[in-house]
Amino acid sequence: MLVMKPLRKTHSIINIIPQRLIDLPAPINISLWWNYGSLLGLFLVVQIIRGIFLSIHYCPNTELAFFSMVHIARNVNWGWIIHNIHINGASFFLMLIYLHMARGIYYSSFYLKETWNIGVTIFMASIITAFIGYVLPWGQISFWGATVITNIFSATPYLGTHLVQWLWGGFAVTNPTLNRFFILHFLIPFIILILIILHLLILHEIGSRNPLGVNSNSDRIPFHLYYTVKDTIGFIVSVLIFILFFLFTPNILNDPENFIEANPLSTPNHIQPEWYFLWLYAILRSIPNKLGGVIALLMAILIIYLPPIYNRPKATIAFYPLNQYIFFVILITWFILRWIGRCPVEYPFIQIGQLSTTVYFLYFLIHPQLILLWNTLIHK
Repeated sequence: MLVMKPLRKTHSIINIIPQRLIDLPAPINISLWWNYGSLLGLFLVVQIIRGIFLSIHYCPNTELAFFSMVHIARNVNWGWIIHNIHINGASFFLMLIYLHMARGIYYSSFYLKETWNIGVTIFMASIITAFIGYVLPWGQISFWGATVITNIFSATPYLGTHLVQWLWGGFAVTNPTLNRFFILHFLIPFIILILIILHLLILHEIGSRNPLGVNSNSDRIPFHLYYTVKDTIGFIVSVLIFILFFLFTPNILNDPENFIEANPLSTPNHIQPEWYFLWLYAILRSIPNKLGGVIALLMAILIIYLPPIYNRPKATIAFYPLNQYIFFVILITWFILRWIGRCPVEYPFIQIGQLSTTVYFLYFLIHPQLILLWNTLIHK
């Protein structure tokens, strides 16, 4: 067994790095699934830097926005690389968030309450940032997607119409809307960065969980050098995959309709959001009532705050097979919802979407009770 060595004096250059991070006691058995947190930090920094460069040439004006994106891709030196990195980087960032949250659910990391709740808040802020960022190119799907999504606030009783007009800055999605979205898209990532720092500080105060879920201070090793090397390898592999992706298939995740300038007089045949919003879009459409659909959409995200509220069982649940089996049920449900989000609103896709939505909500409502029942049976 490896035992932590006492703190030793380090060189002045290393002292720049917080000593708490260097000598942080980390579980000895955490796997590659714990790499996604550091990868998220890397991709967020890349997104912020690339976004600053793009904002230098972008014009948040309904007459110029689309052509400013064309100008960046065609005329600005290395603009096509910056543009492709930023667009595809958003997809990679959301993909890493989903993987990070899936790992947390699978290994019951939600029992670290403060860390989990801040992580869910980061997820919500990332969704908002990705949505308003998708509006900025001012293509057909950008415009109509913004129109459809902002219109859901009209379901608010009594204040719906005024709330939508306040969001738009007028009576339709026009220039004031684009300006507001651009400012928010620029500012929210810095808020996310602050939340991530807070997320890390609280995590390092409590300590990470491990695949077995066993809290033992004896089986821990220093974070540096053991896990900094592992994170570095993860950085190299992920960056290489990302470079190959955006160089050879830069537009595979983009809707072809969005390469057409926004036209308020021409509605696309099939409006659908980006792949990372499809499951939420499916939940929204599964409820026939407009207000009910909006409530279901909001609850689909807010319900992720629910798992830490339940009291922790006496024994860890991460080790028990039941937790893993139930996890794959929600994982399959999530993929079905993503598929339904791309399908037209007709039979049998409506019924499949409603059934999947029900399973999704039941998972977060019933799952803790099933685990408690399992623990009771095991310890009898």
